[in-house]
Amino acid sequence: MDLLSSLPDEVRCHILSFLTTKEAALTSVLSKKWGNLFALVPNLDFDDSEFLHPEDGKRERDGILESFMGFVDTVLALQANSPIHKFSLKCKDGVCEARMNRWICQVLQRGVSDLDLTIDLKDGYHLLQELLVSKTLVNLKLKSECCIYWWTGAQVPFLPLLKSLDIEAAKIFCDTKFELLLPSFPLLERLMLADMEWIGSDETVSSASITSLAINATGFTSYQNPKSISFDTPSLLHFGYSDLVAQDYPLVNMKNLLSARIILAVTNEQVKRIRLPNDELLEGDVVLKFGNVVKLMNGIQHVQDLHLHSDTLEVLSLCCESMPVFNNVKRLIIKSHEGRGWQAMPVLLRNCPQLEDILFEGIVHHVTDKCGDVCDCIYRKDKGRSLKSCPVKVIEIQGFRGTMKEMHMIDRFLDYFPCLKEMKICMDENSFAQLKNDPGLAIVILGMIEEFNEVSCCKVKLMRTTKR
Repeated sequence: MDLLSSLPDEVRCHILSFLTTKEAALTSVLSKKWGNLFALVPNLDFDDSEFLHPEDGKRERDGILESFMGFVDTVLALQANSPIHKFSLKCKDGVCEARMNRWICQVLQRGVSDLDLTIDLKDGYHLLQELLVSKTLVNLKLKSECCIYWWTGAQVPFLPLLKSLDIEAAKIFCDTKFELLLPSFPLLERLMLADMEWIGSDETVSSASITSLAINATGFTSYQNPKSISFDTPSLLHFGYSDLVAQDYPLVNMKNLLSARIILAVTNEQVKRIRLPNDELLEGDVVLKFGNVVKLMNGIQHVQDLHLHSDTLEVLSLCCESMPVFNNVKRLIIKSHEGRGWQAMPVLLRNCPQLEDILFEGIVHHVTDKCGDVCDCIYRKDKGRSLKSCPVKVIEIQGFRGTMKEMHMIDRFLDYFPCLKEMKICMDENSFAQLKNDPGLAIVILGMIEEFNEVSCCKVKLMRTTKR
């Protein structure tokens, strides 16, 4: 007898729990001692793509889908009513929805605590009512390339032990407002929703237990800007928020926040109006209310890591005079876009007195007369004033393309950031290949970087980044 087969059943079951259920089932041919041992494993992982190999056209063959469903039926039948810890199911259109729901009901009845469902049905997937009242679920993850219908109000949901809820779909439909839904999860610590639409024009996300929150929303009905969004989440540590700009943020309670990623989406037409003087806007224009985003910034001002999207920078230009001081920010990430301006950059740099690290995801931006003294787009007598007051020590520039405009920006940073010790200039594989195919450009860029290193006390590195 081999050493592995001599181990106790519970030890071998634990080993099999690290395999997919299909892989674990293959061990049944090793010997009689292994037999149906795989069916006693408390973690089940069914993936129809692994089972069916659709890349070989196998999915369309007669009987293949039925054999997958029969395999799941057999494993669950062998397990009978034994306890189950984790159940993972990944299946696409063609799998019988009624049988799939039966599998989910079975594991719920057996006390599953970790449920991971990836279900792609062309007509969307309506969550079972049984799932919404489970007394054992701790982690629930739902993913779909189609739609997920979260709660249709037929039964009030209550998941008393749920700590993590992660829903990612083409669209999430739920017919109740947040303030009515979240009390159903009294122990919830992590909430991730993408992509969702607010049910009401005035919404409040309120939870005393949530520590990690990520919301990717598309505004109110039919992509309208919400009237007001509030966050009453005093225990929140990590915040990711992507949405159309709300007209107001009356309550933002996040005093323990450590990191925030803010994407406030605006259309190109709204950007044009943002850049106009207020007296040129029509009465009732929603853009007139965008300045209230300063309330959101006030609410997150205790953050240490702050990530701002290019659209967010454009919106923040409306509240530069009332921008809060971010006394705890040590790392700032700025996403740039050639169609969005840097009007808010000067005040951001001045209002982060403890800033140590800046990551620029691109430095090319739209030139306006309000870029201030951060860049050299427009000559100013007070050039570099915001940079001179900034204590940043390390800068990383991603998406570098090798243009002279970028090189001039880098030169400006080296001249005016007084505490700068290290600068990393990163090119993606395509840009790096272009540099190799253009010796003249390569000589210019490498020559300028060499000159930067000679005249500056900051160490400048040119790096190639690879796709993950």
